[in-house]
Amino acid sequence: MWRLFLIFGLVGCGATTTPYLGQPFLGTAYQDSPLGEAALPDDDPLIRFDAFDCTTFVETVLADGDLDTLNQIRYQDGKVGFLTRNHFIETDWLTNNADIVQNVSAQYAPTETRTVLIDKSNWFKVMHGIDVDVPITRADIEYIPYRHAKGITVSRPMIVLFITDNAKIRDKIGTDLAVVHMGFVLPNGMLRHASSSQGMVVDVNMDEYITERMKTASNLGIALVEIK
Repeated sequence: MWRLFLIFGLVGCGATTTPYLGQPFLGTAYQDSPLGEAALPDDDPLIRFDAFDCTTFVETVLADGDLDTLNQIRYQDGKVGFLTRNHFIETDWLTNNADIVQNVSAQYAPTETRTVLIDKSNWFKVMHGIDVDVPITRADIEYIPYRHAKGITVSRPMIVLFITDNAKIRDKIGTDLAVVHMGFVLPNGMLRHASSSQGMVVDVNMDEYITERMKTASNLGIALVEIK
């Protein structure tokens, strides 16, 4: 555990006030979908520390690098499998991890609500060629519109979700989608995230990052998610 404290800056959720949250991973390579079930249909490993996408970076840091904890975060009831993976932040990840995270956006700025309908059956078919009968699920995501998001300060690290309403994404993947990116916002005003554009885990100024995202009309705002 002491080794993990040095790596992650964590000793369980209670230590997330530390500014070192995931810091040693700065510069680690970005790789799309680097984790899987170590068996078909996704034969990527269950855990790794040499590459992340935005979600697996957040998940691995939250898990303190522990495989069992990571599986609890990534899979419904910790049951490892492609069909039980928390694929969608809106309807899977936030709900199944409600014991460790909570959307607290309304505590920081005026909010709006993005209602999303996740058609997981169609997504499985379009993206993976798998026939699965899953009912369409609705989620209401409270978020801070970008016009209110600049200048927000947090007293301890939080997960930040980036919210969109993009018809092109719906057409491409077969379902609506609200959350398109995630990372950690730090008390020093920095965003620590696995960046596809920079190809690695980086720190960037949060307000400057927001300014760039605001240039695309379909980008709506951010949701601040507290680590309990």
